[in-house]
Amino acid sequence: MGCLKNREMFKKRLSNINSYKPGKPIEEVKRELEVDEVYKLASNEIPFSPTYINKAIQKELKNINRYPETGCFYLRRAVAKKLKVRENSIVFGNGSDEIITLALRALIEDGDEVLVAYPTFLIYEIQARIEGAKIIRVPLKDFRYCLDDIANKVTSRTKLIFIANPDNPTGTYLTNKEVKAFLDKIPSSVVVFFDEAYFEFAPADFPKSIRFLNERGNIIVARTFSKAYGLAGARIGYGITTPDIAAVLNKVREPFNVNRFAQVAAAAAVNNDEFLDKVITHVKREKQFLYKELSKIGIEFIRSATNFILIDFKKDTGCLNQYLLENGIIIRELKGWGLPNLFRVTVGLCKENKKFIDLLKRYVNSI
Repeated sequence: MGCLKNREMFKKRLSNINSYKPGKPIEEVKRELEVDEVYKLASNEIPFSPTYINKAIQKELKNINRYPETGCFYLRRAVAKKLKVRENSIVFGNGSDEIITLALRALIEDGDEVLVAYPTFLIYEIQARIEGAKIIRVPLKDFRYCLDDIANKVTSRTKLIFIANPDNPTGTYLTNKEVKAFLDKIPSSVVVFFDEAYFEFAPADFPKSIRFLNERGNIIVARTFSKAYGLAGARIGYGITTPDIAAVLNKVREPFNVNRFAQVAAAAAVNNDEFLDKVITHVKREKQFLYKELSKIGIEFIRSATNFILIDFKKDTGCLNQYLLENGIIIRELKGWGLPNLFRVTVGLCKENKKFIDLLKRYVNSI
């Protein structure tokens, strides 16, 4: 078959949409640069493999020839019990990214308005444009959401507001008090989508979003097993909302979107507080190490409520990124966010963080 010439058959708006470009995988860097040892500090994965799930995965292998349960029965029951929510208020997805897509698919018609902060997680805007939404960007202030500015942008055409809390790529968060005051200004006809992918790392004054959901109803809360639980490769997340909204999201969801192994892995993970505590303790300790070392070098950064740190390099990060890649460290450049002078680094193992700092110091001293 030849090259596709007739592009008019596709949706016209797709020509103006840039695909999301994930962080480089370890295997790709090893192939391209012929580096033997590579540490990936780009995609906010945790540095520990949850090997305790191996038994559950092995047990499920005998059923690989069968489709999974579309309703994630056992996982649904476990999550509902842990969070004290109704089972029919949960929607499971192929990562929490899919919950974002389902919300847009269910809510948005051409010309409807979607409010997003800028810069924030790029998937909100990409997927909203695919659905034909009009994007209303609301700039961050001092790397934080300005909720008053967002509330002031709501119109009769507004259908959905995305709030990443804690935010990506900044690592900042909104408090319970701030969110409550914001929700008081939002009409019930507008759905507020709280993306809480980094919920487990957040501090004590983090919003009680499920309580707000129970009080108001026009809320979707998305969480994931990809971050603190260490199941990024399994791709499983979920949304919590009202049973009515959940029913609509399930109507537009693919029937077998969460595979068997993701379901049993997440069911094993959801109540493993020992592993979760290990991860959170490690991240807190290593963040302090990175803060201290970055300060010594004279590099500015944003204190984070997540497992990554936003770093302001004050100049284009392209050469630094290449230097780190050639020496086996993958960071996340942020040119796609419109932040060419900043980059994001994930908290890794002690040896990974130390190597990153040593290379950064060496690079800074050479320029």
